[in-house]
Amino acid sequence: MKLDPFYLIVDSAEWIERLVPLGVKLVQLRMKDSTEAELRTAIHRAKAICAAHDCQLIVNDYWQMAIAEGCDFVHLGQEDLVTADIAAIRAAGLKLGLSTHDEAELAIALAAKPDYVALGPVWPTILKEMKWAPQGLEKLREWKTRIGSLPLVAIGGLNIDRIGSVLAHGADSAAVVTDITLNIDPEARVREWIERTAGFR
Repeated sequence: MKLDPFYLIVDSAEWIERLVPLGVKLVQLRMKDSTEAELRTAIHRAKAICAAHDCQLIVNDYWQMAIAEGCDFVHLGQEDLVTADIAAIRAAGLKLGLSTHDEAELAIALAAKPDYVALGPVWPTILKEMKWAPQGLEKLREWKTRIGSLPLVAIGGLNIDRIGSVLAHGADSAAVVTDITLNIDPEARVREWIERTAGFR
């Protein structure tokens, strides 16, 4: 499996509606503290938008809802992996991405036979408080060597100026949140990301 090198992460269907039509090909819907009805509505809407623009939608955490809504990709953190029914996810035909932060988590993730592994934070991140120190670029290179052809996603502290370095150090895809959502012109920033990653497709 090949991932687009530009991996956008947003927290609403509104962001997806706003940015995916610009040419985004890989997006994760990561909603926290929402009701089931809000989640279902957002996933349904995001799925329709992504389908219309040939964009891969990844649902964060809510694997049961991803199955119910007919999605084809789910991303789980380590805590969610403990309680998730991997067999049900696979039986429904969903692909699986997993977060990892250290050696022990990588071993757990690989045992679940995911379709990609994410490593982070590569740099300090303001998105959420992390108990793990930044992993750095050399860790990316080391993990890519270990996992071989399995796609590796770099996440944490990425911005437009760091794209080339993470991809050059073994990441197959660069995940970004705040460099776009907190930007004064998110649309222009998305176009810049698409342009800067074009050579890695």
